[in-house]
Amino acid sequence: MKALNYINGAWCESKSGMTAPVINPADGKTIGHVTLSTEEDVRQAVRAAKAAQKEWALVPAPQRAEVLYKVGFLLKEKKERLARILTMEMGKVIEEARGEVQEGIDMAFYMAGEGRRLFGETTPSELKDKFAMSVRVPVGVVGIITPWNFPIAIATWKSFPAIVAGNAVVWKPASETPLMAQELAKIFEEAGLPKGVFNVVNGTGPTVGSALVEHPDVRAISFTGSNEVGRGIAEKCGRLLKKVSLEMGGKNAVIVMDDADLSLAVEGILWSAFGTSGQRCTSCSRVIVHEKVKEELEERLLEAMKTLKVGNGLDETVKVGPVINEAALKKIHEYVQIGKAEGARLLAGGEILAEGELAKGFYYAPTLFTDVKPDMRIAKEEIFGPVLSVMRAGSLEEAIAINNAVDYGLSSAIFTRDVNRAFRAMRDLDTGIVYINAGTTGAEIHLPFGGTKGTGNGHRDSGTASLDVFTEWRSVYVDFSGKLQRAQIDIDPESGREENPGSAQGDAGIGKEGGKA
Repeated sequence: MKALNYINGAWCESKSGMTAPVINPADGKTIGHVTLSTEEDVRQAVRAAKAAQKEWALVPAPQRAEVLYKVGFLLKEKKERLARILTMEMGKVIEEARGEVQEGIDMAFYMAGEGRRLFGETTPSELKDKFAMSVRVPVGVVGIITPWNFPIAIATWKSFPAIVAGNAVVWKPASETPLMAQELAKIFEEAGLPKGVFNVVNGTGPTVGSALVEHPDVRAISFTGSNEVGRGIAEKCGRLLKKVSLEMGGKNAVIVMDDADLSLAVEGILWSAFGTSGQRCTSCSRVIVHEKVKEELEERLLEAMKTLKVGNGLDETVKVGPVINEAALKKIHEYVQIGKAEGARLLAGGEILAEGELAKGFYYAPTLFTDVKPDMRIAKEEIFGPVLSVMRAGSLEEAIAINNAVDYGLSSAIFTRDVNRAFRAMRDLDTGIVYINAGTTGAEIHLPFGGTKGTGNGHRDSGTASLDVFTEWRSVYVDFSGKLQRAQIDIDPESGREENPGSAQGDAGIGKEGGKA
């Protein structure tokens, strides 16, 4: 299978003619090739998008929404096939892959509903016979840059609101997962989206991503990825006065208080830490546990971790799949060595799995550290793998302080039976997402997704908040008085305030004595 570019409704090779292999991380086999595009490919896609967007913006929003309804039904119809491609391409277990496709289905139907909303506001004017309102208008051409860990869900979070709002999209998917991008483009094509409204340009970040960010006709960029790359994009977009939305990862923690349901806490931690092999921006990488229950929680975690079967995600019994590639495997192992060198105590895992069939892929053992201090690198830096650090706290206040003492602010969770503690945590945890008696993963598409501090720049994916990235506000004033009325100057006499006597004659700026004011 070869992942081509999709530009102006046509499948095409890159101008470079170059490709790269797409590797199944479960067994190291090549399952396809992806075209590696040039700046000229990006320019071609943006030209097509710019031309298409002018017509698309004139289509009534409810009609634009009809395309998304069709996309939703097509995703639903093809769900199992898409999930299997996703697992082969990215590695996550099939149960999670189905869940990711379901996110796309949910987002399609949710954003299609916004086609009959896209609400603005009406407000009273201060002047008589005048009407005031605000409306959303599309930005124009939108560039989206997405990661490999959620190759279809994140793309739908970004492209669906952009499209229903009247924009055209140029998408650079991750080079590791281009097959899912191709499948989504095919679905848009089948749903009848006009050519040029949705375009896919495959390739590397330094070439395709940079060209997309710097193109003068791309008016907004939505990016999910590393903090380092995101900062660079923000700098470029700031210089070019472009709208930019950044979601850049997390160092998420679960707080377990001494009154918590420990069985529930263990279940939530296990899913959050080792689901997707720890390769989620919302993955739990820290457990901050009250000192009274620390030992018991660790014992329960160790027992539960023994039940985690590692292997090819297409096996329905597997709970932990491979990591994305060899580079990720090496990075994770380096962090484990750092943790040991810093004095953290390794309780489980800490090794690359290379026996039998696992030797063909990129597998890392689910890993548990304890006695981790807040200033250790493994407690502060995003590892993006199945590595969990347990930290001690003597009180709720200390636990919250430890949670907040990192550069990221995406997701946090607390397990407690005390409603007062729960509400204090909801107030004081410095993250964009907070869970009570659940793990750090599981965001739903109708609420804003994103975080504080190094996680992002204040914008959000999902929910109606995502529309703010892809629309501009326009204020509209309709004066049906038949005369020039000046806000803040000309006031209706019936209001009891003096009206400027020159306003009706249009001689603004001339005082009562004839001189200029």
